[in-house]
Amino acid sequence: MTELKPFKGWDSAQVEQWRSKQRVQRSYEKDLVSQIESLANHFRVTQYGHLEYEVKIYPLYLLQSKNMHPDKPTIMITGGVHGYETSGAHGALAFMATQASNFEKHFNFVCAPCVSPWGYETINRWNPNAHDPNRNFFKETPVQECSLLMKAIDNLYIAFLAHFDLHETTDTDNSVFRPTLALRDNKPQDNWDIPDGFYLVADTSRKEIPFQKAIIDNVKNVTHIAPSDKDGKIIGESVLTEGVVAYDAQKLKLCKILTKAKYVTTTEVYPDSPKTNPEECIRAQVAAIIGGLNYLTK
Repeated sequence: MTELKPFKGWDSAQVEQWRSKQRVQRSYEKDLVSQIESLANHFRVTQYGHLEYEVKIYPLYLLQSKNMHPDKPTIMITGGVHGYETSGAHGALAFMATQASNFEKHFNFVCAPCVSPWGYETINRWNPNAHDPNRNFFKETPVQECSLLMKAIDNLYIAFLAHFDLHETTDTDNSVFRPTLALRDNKPQDNWDIPDGFYLVADTSRKEIPFQKAIIDNVKNVTHIAPSDKDGKIIGESVLTEGVVAYDAQKLKLCKILTKAKYVTTTEVYPDSPKTNPEECIRAQVAAIIGGLNYLTK
C-alpha cells in the first residue's frame, strides 16, 4: 500500500486509504454498553441516536437521573469524545456507578459516556471520516458524533450548571496523531509537549479558577499533577493556577460549548506515565468530578 502523502485537505480517496489502515482492537458493546445497561435500574438509559458507518452501526446512549428535579441544577458529563482516550469513557461510567448517588440530593445528572464508539474500538482520535469530534461542535457540523449529541442535549431543554469533559493525553499523540494531522492538513506541528501528570483545560471565557483549583486539589489525592515547564506553561499555554491552562472553546469548537454551563472543564490524564496506571487514571477522572461537585455544593 502506498504511503499517505501530505497535501492540502485529504480527498475521499486519501481518507479511505487512512481508514483502511484502522483495525478494531476492543469492543464498545462488551466494554461500555454492558456497563451502561447495568445502570438502568438507577438511571434512565436512552438511545439518542446511532452512528451509521459502512463498517458498523453504533448506538449512542445517555444516562440521566430518573427524577430530573426542576429545582436542582444539572451536571453534564461527557466521555469518549476522543474514543482512544480510555479513562474518559470508563471514568464517566465509574462516576455514575459509584459516586453519582452521593450527589443526587444536590444535582441532576446527564452523562454521555462514549461519544465516539468507533474511535473507542479502533483506539483512534478521529472518526472514520478523519474528523476530530472535539473540533467540530458547531451548528452545521458534518460530524455525526457532534450533531447527534448536540440535538439530544438541545431537546432536553435543560440549563446546565457544570460540564465535565473527560480526556487523556497519551504518547500516541506524538507517535500517531500529530504526525497524521500534519499530513492531513499539510501543516507542520509545533507543539510536541506531553505533560507528565493530570491537568485541566478551562475555557477562556469561563475560567472560574476556584472551581478548577478545587478539582486539582482533589485529584492530588489520587494521582500527580502535571508540572509547568521552564516557561511556566503546559502544552504551550500559560498556567493559570497549578495544573490549569485555558483554550478558547468557542473558537476551537470544543465539546465544552455543548452547554452554556458557567462551570466547565476538560480533564487530561497521562496514562503512559511510569507514575500511574490505567485504574488510577479512571479514579483520577472520578476524583475530578467529585472535586468540582464538592466546590459547587459549598
